[in-house]
Amino acid sequence: MRFSVLASGSTGNAIYVATDRVSVLIDVGITGKQAEAALQTIGVNPGDLSAILVTHEHVDHIKGVGVMARRYGLPIYANAKTWGELDSQIGTIKEEQRRLFAVGEKQELEDLGIESFGISHDAAEPMGFCFYHGSKKLSVATDLGYVSDKIKETIRGADAYVFESNHDVELLRMSGYPWSIKKRILSDVGHLSNESAGEALIDCLGGGAERVYLAHLSKENNMIDLARLTVKGILEEKGLVVGDDVHLRDTYPDRPTKLEEL
Repeated sequence: MRFSVLASGSTGNAIYVATDRVSVLIDVGITGKQAEAALQTIGVNPGDLSAILVTHEHVDHIKGVGVMARRYGLPIYANAKTWGELDSQIGTIKEEQRRLFAVGEKQELEDLGIESFGISHDAAEPMGFCFYHGSKKLSVATDLGYVSDKIKETIRGADAYVFESNHDVELLRMSGYPWSIKKRILSDVGHLSNESAGEALIDCLGGGAERVYLAHLSKENNMIDLARLTVKGILEEKGLVVGDDVHLRDTYPDRPTKLEEL
């Protein structure tokens, strides 16, 4: 199984996951042109894509979904409540391209197993995904107000995680955001702070050299180095050695991560 975080942050999110038989995008929160460029950067022909999976309907996750689906004839997988919100945002989609993927469901696309799980966020019915190929597992969990025990149980045991580390609490509190926005981000249906990300990961990691991609960083209320150092400090306080027991990886709003294989 191969994957790359094509774009991640408050301005747009997209992830590529593939085996030798199938390749999917999780969200396309960047323009179609940006998605194509990111794929080409990692050596992937956009014409070889198989499907798009949608976590939820916020614009930073669906901006290019309609364009990519129409351009390449891709089926779109989303749950019923999310489809109810997508229809007014992504343009006309042919009936044969509309697929349902319910929360808590498991599906197989060729040799790629996919499991969805519910998350806490202010969207119609947001969800994350776990991907399985052979003995390998990739867990994708962003846009989390908090991480429930059920989510931890579902994503635990992965070889790699794409995990939200959205903001530094103090930077957010000192920011120029209106209080209503700050309250929303800090709420149980908002976004995960650096500290909360580190604490949640403690309950998921087994110290088997897992890779953790810190994702969905706020442009205004976080910094790559700050997110990494905060999470690193929390993990090492609990006895995990970063660089040995676990490997932290950065993600970027404007360029893809290296195509990695599990």
